[in-house]
This record gives sequence, structure tokens and C-alpha cells, in this order.
Amino acid sequence: MVTFVRAASLTNFSELFSELGGDPDAALRRAGLRPAVVREQDQLIDALTAGRLLEEAASITGCENFGLRMAQSRQVSNFGVVSLLLLHQPTLRKVLSTLIEHVHMLNESLVIHMDDANGVVVLREEFTLPDALPQSMELAIGVLFRTCNLLLHAQWRPLRVCFSHPAPCDTGLHRQMFRCRVEFDADFNGIVFRTEDLDAPNPLADPVLVRYAKTMVDTTQQGRQASVGQQVRKAIYLMLPSGNATCICVAQGLGRSVRTLQRELDGEGLSFTGLLQEVRSDLARRYVRNPDYPVGQIATMLGYNSHSAFTRWFGTLFGCPPEVWRERNPPPSPQRRAQAFSRA
Repeated sequence: MVTFVRAASLTNFSELFSELGGDPDAALRRAGLRPAVVREQDQLIDALTAGRLLEEAASITGCENFGLRMAQSRQVSNFGVVSLLLLHQPTLRKVLSTLIEHVHMLNESLVIHMDDANGVVVLREEFTLPDALPQSMELAIGVLFRTCNLLLHAQWRPLRVCFSHPAPCDTGLHRQMFRCRVEFDADFNGIVFRTEDLDAPNPLADPVLVRYAKTMVDTTQQGRQASVGQQVRKAIYLMLPSGNATCICVAQGLGRSVRTLQRELDGEGLSFTGLLQEVRSDLARRYVRNPDYPVGQIATMLGYNSHSAFTRWFGTLFGCPPEVWRERNPPPSPQRRAQAFSRA
């Protein structure tokens, strides 16, 4: 299932790649993209292509924080017409809920979920893509962090920022940008902060402008609604670690009955079981390839109650135990990725 992202996701790609000694136009062409696309912010491009472009750029330049450095220059205005709706909401809670509601207009492969319990908020981000894309994830979380920071300024004090990928050799930019504890090899990607921050007032709040922006956004997003299949995939990505990725729970989360959800999926030529298997397969490959994840931890992250149950499922699907698959499929080194990219 191809998912699309606005070309605005590549804002500052060319400038940064050039600054680091690369040829951005050549890199874009090798990825199958026109160099001019980076200036056409509302143009839709393949999200996986954009993600792989950032990974290869990081490999070629040797810049492990390429995505985070791109995030440093982002403004809320890079969200396009949605930015008007975000900028003038009364509180951070409304800003984030509005962003979650309209994220499909920015990136169809990105899912954002907010859990608020016991005085702590966990704001999670995930990509519904088959590849592990640490540069894209650092860009996404960096942009989300800056959005909150631009609205709340000194009031924005998160508790920690989490990434599921391994730490780069130098985490100085991460500490400088986030100004809080940064965890790598975590169970999720996201930002953790206090519930009280959700109700901090937005000094730019303007209900009149919100109503005007809502009209513009509603007009723009006609024909851009996420398909039921995309919504279900995103829900599965979020619910797997908690063991709640069942048809009943997903249907309830989407405000549908099980029968209605199954009928709508059938209309798109999909099934819940097939989507669940697809997401599990994508995440299993991504997690098992990471040597820092114990197999027991991966089993839990994919919703299995035991190591043995996960191992049986993995062996049936991939033809060998996860430990053997990991030995046969190590993560590519930066040198190998750069060589592959230069040959493309």
C-alpha cells in the first residue's frame, strides 16, 4: 500500500546535503524525484522514497543526525494550510488533538497517538512503513518538539524523548535540542511530558482565525480522507505493544462496529487478519534486525505473551527462528548503504 507525504517533508534537504558535501540534485534524481519537488511543498511524494532518501543522505555524508538537523529549521508554517488551524488553538491539548486529526494531510504513513494518565502524557509517533527509518523518525519527533516549543516557549519542559533505534556515536545535538533525558533503544518513539502542560494557554490563540482556518482545511482535505485500510493499519501499529490489536478493539477505537469495519475493509479488498499479519511482519523484521533488542522484548512489543509463541509464529513466516534470521540479516553498515545508493 503506497502512502504519500507532502514534499514539504524535504524542506532544507538540499541545503543541508550540499553543506555536508553532497549533490542534492543527483541524490533526488537517483531516488526518482525531480530536484524541483523540494520547492513544491504541497506536491505529494511516496513516503517510503522520501524516508530512504534521508537514510542514504545520512550514510553518504556520515551525518548520523541528518534528520534532526533538518528539524532544526522547521516552522509550524511548513505544515501548509494545517498550520493556520494549529497556530491559533487555545491550548497545547487542542493543538495536538487537531494535529492528530489532520496528520493524514501531512503524511499518510505517520501515526500520532496521545495517552494521558496519572499526570503524565505519552505522545507517540510511528511510521506504517516496512523499513526502519531513524532519520525520518528523528525528523518527525524533532518537528513535533519544535511545534510545541514554538507555541509554549519557556513553558515547554518535557520529561524525556524516546527513540526505538540505537544511539548515534554523538548525541550532543539531541541533548542540545531537547534539553531533557533522551533514551535510545526504547520501546516506543515519542515525547513524555506532564499533563499540566496540555492546558498551558497558547498566546497566539484566536477563535475567529480558527473558524476561518477550519473552513480552509475542510475544503482542502476533500478527497484526502485516510482510507479505512490506512486507519486500521495505524491503529494496529499503536495497539500491538499493549496486546489490544484485535478487530474488536480497533473497531471500537475507530467508532465502528466489527461488522461495519469488516464490510468496509472488504470493500477495499482487505481483511483485518491480513493487515495484522502485514504489520506484524514489517515490525518483526525491523525489530529483529536491531541487535540491541532481546527477542523476548520484541515478542512483547508485537503483542505476544511469551517468547515461545513469538518464535513459533516467526519461524512459520520466515522459515527460521528469529535469532538465526538476525545472524543472516544484519543491519547494513553506513558504507554498504552508501555504496548501494551510489550504484542506483
